Amino acid sequence: MSTAITVTVTGMTCGGCAGRVREGIGRLDGVTGVAVDLPTGRVTVDSAAPIDRATIAEAVGQAGYTVTG
Repeated sequence: MSTAITVTVTGMTCGGCAGRVREGIGRLDGVTGVAVDLPTGRVTVDSAAPIDRATIAEAVGQAGYTVTG
């Protein structure tokens, strides 16, 4: 069973930013896909098992950005 969670990330301004966020989240255990919508800041994370928002926020923070929603 796969799950998906969507968060809003602020501070992304270009494709490079989106790539850093995608790469940081993609390293988390169980993540099977990461889709970034740069204009809206929405990031959808697909995973094999539920991943909590705090874990995603930490990965995003390490990439230099902030989860706001």
